[in-house]
Amino acid sequence: MKLPAFAHVYLVRHAQMALNSLGRLYRAPLASLMTAAVIGIALALPAGLYLLTGNLQRLSTQWDGGANLSVFLRHDVSVTQAQTLKHKLEDWPEIEKLQLITPQQALSEFREMSGFGDALDILDENPLPVVLAIKPVSTSAAGATSAASLLERLKKLPQVELAQLDLQWVKRFNAIVDIARRTIWVIATLLGLAVLLITGNTIRLEIQNRRDEIEITKLIGATGAFIRRPFLYSGLWYGLSGALLAAVLVELAFLQLDDPVRRLAGLYQSGFNLQTLSFAESLALLAGGGFLGLLGAWLAVGRHLAAIEPG
Repeated sequence: MKLPAFAHVYLVRHAQMALNSLGRLYRAPLASLMTAAVIGIALALPAGLYLLTGNLQRLSTQWDGGANLSVFLRHDVSVTQAQTLKHKLEDWPEIEKLQLITPQQALSEFREMSGFGDALDILDENPLPVVLAIKPVSTSAAGATSAASLLERLKKLPQVELAQLDLQWVKRFNAIVDIARRTIWVIATLLGLAVLLITGNTIRLEIQNRRDEIEITKLIGATGAFIRRPFLYSGLWYGLSGALLAAVLVELAFLQLDDPVRRLAGLYQSGFNLQTLSFAESLALLAGGGFLGLLGAWLAVGRHLAAIEPG
């Protein structure tokens, strides 16, 4: 489909202005790099914190034993009866994994971990009951309610003496993560304002440096849109380059943390690893940086360009 002549000319002029403004930044590499670096650091902080809280949230759902249930059976329930109950519970959709711990296994484990082996030898009989260690399907914030419902259902079984579920740490952890996310939004808003100020001040200086050129352009009848266009593209390039640098900084930071986190997770028999920016998140960061740069330039142009009139 062929574009109309006026649309083709319009697009060509915009492309020329975009490349011209990019060329101006290229001809002043140090100043352009410093501005992009400041914007990149301002964008990298909230982006890095956002990724960090996302990884912490993912870690809470992978932490085995986070919201496990311990079901203590009655003393008169034999191991055979407990095995039958175990097979029955394995069919419940709310249960992801179930382990039966016999009184002998529990006593042996307690003997090894407590150091009271001599004291345990004087016992006439094993006082420990059969225990079922149950892992619910989900330990996330959304699964906390279902885990509590599963607990109430288990308590109603006639073979059960006591069923326990500690969800306090899950609730506290998710509350902390929620506070962290809200704090990140506040920090992102403040740093977004900082990006606007940085871009606006840079464009203001550029306007002042090109004051004579702007006056001559106005004398020959150039429209306001034509004069504003290169400065708006400059703001856009500053925002995009800063966002690209922010993405690189975040990737490098998480790359440095990845190996220590893997080793620490290995000590807990976990395959957890840090996740960095996805493709969609990278695009969102670039779009956000470009928008802030363009908005900062637009505010600066609207305020300072109108004050310049041919003498």
